[in-house]
Amino acid sequence: MLAYFSYSHDGMTTLDNDPKYRTTPSIHVCGKRSVCKVPMFLSSGTKKLKTGCSQKVVKASLASATDFLEEEVKGDVSSSLKVTATVSVRISKEVDVVKTMMKLPWLYSQNNSLYESVEKGVSLQLISTELSPSTMKPKLSKECTKDWSKCTTCKANGAGGFSFEVEMLIDGDFGEPGAILVRNYYEMELYVETISLEGFFHFSCNSWIQPADTSKEKRIFFSNKAYLPSQTPKGLRYLRAKELKNKRGDGNGHRLPSDRIYDYDTYNDLGNPDKGAEFARPTLGGERNPHPRRCRTGRPTTSTDIRAEKPVNTIISSTYVPRDEALEGTRRTDILKGIWKGVLHNIPPMVENLSSGKEVPMDCSNLMGLYRNVLQDGRMSSNMHEMLKFLDVSEFTEEMFKFGTPKSMPRNSTSYIRDDELGRQTLAGVNPVSLEKLKVFPPVSKLDPSTYGPPESDLKEEHIISHLDGMSVQQALDEDKLFILDYHDIYLPFLERINAQEGRKAYGTRTIFFLTSVGTLKPIAIELSLPPNDYNIPLKQVLTPPVDATTNWLWQLGKAHVCSNDAGVHQLIHHWLRVHACMEPFIIASHRHLSSLHPVFKLLIPHMQHTLAINAMARESLISAEGIIECGFTPGKYSTEMACAAYRDWWRFDLEGLPEDLIRRGMAVPDDTQPHGLRLLIEDYPYANDGLLIWSAIQELVQAYVTHFYPNENDVISDTELQSWYSEATNVGHADVREANWWPKLCTPSKLIEILTILIWTSSAQHAALNFGQYHFGAYVPNRPPLMRKLIPQQYDLEYASFIADPEGYFLASLPSLFQTTRYMAVIDIISAHSHEEEYLGEVKDVCTKWPGEPKIIEVFYRFSMTMKKIENEIKRRNIDPKLRNRCGAGVPPYELLIPTSEPGVTGRGVPTSITI
Repeated sequence: MLAYFSYSHDGMTTLDNDPKYRTTPSIHVCGKRSVCKVPMFLSSGTKKLKTGCSQKVVKASLASATDFLEEEVKGDVSSSLKVTATVSVRISKEVDVVKTMMKLPWLYSQNNSLYESVEKGVSLQLISTELSPSTMKPKLSKECTKDWSKCTTCKANGAGGFSFEVEMLIDGDFGEPGAILVRNYYEMELYVETISLEGFFHFSCNSWIQPADTSKEKRIFFSNKAYLPSQTPKGLRYLRAKELKNKRGDGNGHRLPSDRIYDYDTYNDLGNPDKGAEFARPTLGGERNPHPRRCRTGRPTTSTDIRAEKPVNTIISSTYVPRDEALEGTRRTDILKGIWKGVLHNIPPMVENLSSGKEVPMDCSNLMGLYRNVLQDGRMSSNMHEMLKFLDVSEFTEEMFKFGTPKSMPRNSTSYIRDDELGRQTLAGVNPVSLEKLKVFPPVSKLDPSTYGPPESDLKEEHIISHLDGMSVQQALDEDKLFILDYHDIYLPFLERINAQEGRKAYGTRTIFFLTSVGTLKPIAIELSLPPNDYNIPLKQVLTPPVDATTNWLWQLGKAHVCSNDAGVHQLIHHWLRVHACMEPFIIASHRHLSSLHPVFKLLIPHMQHTLAINAMARESLISAEGIIECGFTPGKYSTEMACAAYRDWWRFDLEGLPEDLIRRGMAVPDDTQPHGLRLLIEDYPYANDGLLIWSAIQELVQAYVTHFYPNENDVISDTELQSWYSEATNVGHADVREANWWPKLCTPSKLIEILTILIWTSSAQHAALNFGQYHFGAYVPNRPPLMRKLIPQQYDLEYASFIADPEGYFLASLPSLFQTTRYMAVIDIISAHSHEEEYLGEVKDVCTKWPGEPKIIEVFYRFSMTMKKIENEIKRRNIDPKLRNRCGAGVPPYELLIPTSEPGVTGRGVPTSITI
């Protein structure tokens, strides 16, 4: 049975005879009217608010020299009514609750002058939505301080938390509580989760409160009721503006870990020129290297370059993010466990390197010995066995040094990625967003020919005609049978510098695929391009499916270079740039300009959690100098510059939604007769088919939500917070592309729906599709090498004879070394894992208390949850349909990346609500 309550019924059985409650028939349960007890202090003093709001009043309040919050409430408040507030707090989720409560008497210092005249504990003070007629300031309750170390009603509620009750005194005509002021008079920061007033009024705080001696102002928390700026009750207008001003800061100073300030900066902290010129990295953001902005930390500059910010070097991020953004509890513990597991996994290859005195190349025995539950001759090299024997470890402990078996791993060690699997992964792999319809043959480059040579491809009709099932090239184009992975233009401008790095070799690749009669793709030609050079190396070469042993190994090397290109573009552009980096400015702007009272903030907040902390960690160890991407991917130190080039030349916010992205790549055409208004050119396209289900569900949710709060166009235009949010996100957060004419104009509800749907899709389903399959698709490195160390041998090369003599040895020597491989595997193992605290798209938690008085909104969220469950069942049904060969068949793993729910760990499925890893 679904029940939609204006307020919670918690504890009402004990209040039936209390004179301060009255009966109001205002609740609907499954369409029937019911009776709800509400506080008497809401009666005479509560009136329906008008929607008009004078901006002059707000400005005048902000300019007032006397802050009403600092005034003491003495004679104004009658003690005629007592109300009970239930406060849920914690110190740390890792701290035992009993031990925590025993420590409470020692959380304050007896010698601290601040506490000498103040009762120890946490103080609370209620603020009404109404103004006092006598003072024209918000009505306030008497401030009440509770020391819960002496509280007999204190209850543990798990995970390091506990709750306690506070009795507060309010005037009889106080009206509706709209906000609460909180101050912490202990010496340790405290996390306030929720405050509930008589079970009717709920304040979802979810914030760390700093000790009063370090934070001079009281913290402001609003009730869970949503208001547009123009609808803000008079008693809350000043507070609403003040809280946003506090979170914006003044743009100066070094941010402290306890701060709550959100601001912008360029990515000027990725290198460390003080260590030497080779550790300097360009600033991302600005005319030369356009890039989205990140959260400002205010750290001091380096001694060598005043434009560069000093980096931090820690395992778990110590880079500043606003206090409530920092990773806590099980989520932080899960990452730490993953890091230590990665350290253990890398011990055997480190021992190999030390014992041999050189970098150990990949070979079949040491490769297969990396995985658990894989049986083959020579499970481990002799050095690994000796090391484990020396450590005297058990079989169980030995498994700690091994990796889980990825789903894409072949049955035997001499099997590398098959042609059909390469084609399948472009539709159902970890990077299903690069494939495009081939519109012109041969393809043509858009690069400047005076710098990069003739734009024409070396691909000819004779290269592919025999693989088209009797069609001509033009017929195959007309019938939508030809597709392409085109990495030529994104790689070619960087190849001279990439290939000059030691142990790094790459091409700009183009791969042509043919759509077979059964709906699968097969690669039929690979073009490999190099920039103009003076070494008589051919600029372009074309490989086609093999006809003998030699061409078979050349074809395998060609596919490896294609996969290396694909891995780089996936990680740098589709994953980092389009998802992580491009979301950050919208998150920062949301906290700076959207009050927690704002309905759009309330909609977006679940999709913004943890992202700033994850991005800060990425700046430290992923995209930084000598970070994971530089060490593990072919572009090396030029990786982030490639992302900047894509941001400048290719990224467009208006095309980040799934339908527009599919149309842009030529993978779909508009068709109103089809579900979702699109016809896919490849019917069995698992990412697109499953993604469109989720996209449509998100769009339906957002449309119902926006329509409820913005019934007409003027409501959007006149919303000052909303307009400031979008303007700053696009003009400051995305400053380098702010002049682009493709930004949607935020002037109608339909445009707001478009913008919000893109943001929610990007932070949830798009991130899930690009992230959580990384281990299962990438952990068997020969199938998808992130780094290549050799070019394809030519007949005149000195290495050609060794290639002919031992082609598999040459192939394996082209891949990352054993240590490079295990380091990469350890990282993607961590970032492919779900936390035990993961929240998944469609989960409904405390929805009634989060949306008081909004039964339509509650119904919208319940309906969305039900839709997610239906989508999960539909995806499972598709995965066992034998007609869908790209997700079902002998040895074909099902496509599960967009199944909404998951267990913790590396599962290859699950859609979290936000970018959590």
